[in-house]
Order: sequence, then C-alpha cells, then structure tokens
Amino acid sequence: MKRLEWMALALLALGPQVVSVSAQPAATQASLNDKELTGMRLFNQSCRVCHTKPQLSSPLYGPALSRQSLGGQDDVMREVISNGTPRMPGFKHHFQPQQIDAIVAYLKTIPAPSP
Repeated sequence: MKRLEWMALALLALGPQVVSVSAQPAATQASLNDKELTGMRLFNQSCRVCHTKPQLSSPLYGPALSRQSLGGQDDVMREVISNGTPRMPGFKHHFQPQQIDAIVAYLKTIPAPSP
C-alpha cells in the first residue's frame, strides 16, 4: 500500500472525530455570524490546543470553555484572554481587541459541558 492509502486507513480507523478541525459540528457552524466565525477560527488556532479535550490520550490542560466560563461575563472573559492567568499566557500582544471580542462572541455560542 502507498503511504497515502495507509494514512487514509488510519484516519478511518481512528474515527471521524480526529478529522474534525473545529470545536463545533458543521451544522452549528452555519448558524454563526461573521464575528463568531472569526472567533471560532482564532480559537481553533490559538486556544483549542489547551481548552479542548483531545480524542486520543493527551490531557486537557486548561478548562473546557463555554458560554458559562468565568460566570458568563463578557468583560471578565476579555480580561482573562487579554492578560492571562498564572497558568495561561495573555494574548493582548497577539490579538487585536476586536479579535478578542470575536473569541468571546464565539465562546458565548458553546453550550456548557455536561457534568
């Protein structure tokens, strides 16, 4: 078998969850506005690695994020994303304020995780 065929078989064996590149299903993505889609893209690029549980054996480094994170307060979310915490870097030098607003808007579309 060629290398590409092996990779395709491996992806099929691992299941569709490995192939997905966003934190939300495609059907839900269609209902997002432009600001929320921008926030989803930025989240996937910079936040997902720590705040989304991997499908394989890697640990979840940061808390799973949703509309309920930080009490659901937009201003607190912006503050934490901008300035960070002792365990998380701040992104105020990485993102423009409107990009941070877009991430917050996207987070507000994610339902709270089941307990």
